[in-house]
Amino acid sequence: MKLGILSDTHDNLARIERAVTALNDAGVDFIFHLGDYCAPFSLRPLKDLRADWVGVLGNNDGEIRGLTEASEGKMRPGNLALEIDGARIFADHVNPVKGALAASGHFDLILYGHTHALEIYEEHRCLCVNPGEVCGYLTGRSTVVCLDLDHLTPEGVKVIDLA
Repeated sequence: MKLGILSDTHDNLARIERAVTALNDAGVDFIFHLGDYCAPFSLRPLKDLRADWVGVLGNNDGEIRGLTEASEGKMRPGNLALEIDGARIFADHVNPVKGALAASGHFDLILYGHTHALEIYEEHRCLCVNPGEVCGYLTGRSTVVCLDLDHLTPEGVKVIDLA
C-alpha cells in the first residue's frame, strides 16, 4: 500500500491544490495530514483527493469544531496509532518523544510535522518521516512525500516538490 503524507498547509490554497494533484498523480492509496490546516476553508481542496485520508490537529488549528466538521470526521484530536497492511504507524503533529517511540519497538513508521523541516531517517529499525511543509512559508520549499509500506526505508521515500 502506498501512503501520501503532508503537513503544515497553513491556509495556502494554491499549494494545497498542488499537493492534492501530486498525491492523486502519485496514485497513493491512503493519506495522512499531520496538522496545521489553520482555517476550515483550507480543507476544501482535500475533497478532490482520490484516496481516503485521516488527519491530526496541529498547534495552529484553533477552530477545532469547524475543522472537524469540514473534514467530515477524518480529523482526530491528539495523535493516531493504527495498523495498515501490517505496518504499525504513529502519527502526530508535534512529537517530542519520537525517539522513545522508535526505540519502543511498537511502531514501524512514525509520522510528524510542526517543524516545517523535511526529515526522513531510520531509528531503531523504525522509519521516521516529517514531510516538511506544504505552505512553503518557513523553508521556502513546499513538499509532500509518498512511501510504500512494503519498503519502509529512507531510500523508499519519494519527496515531491510542489513549487
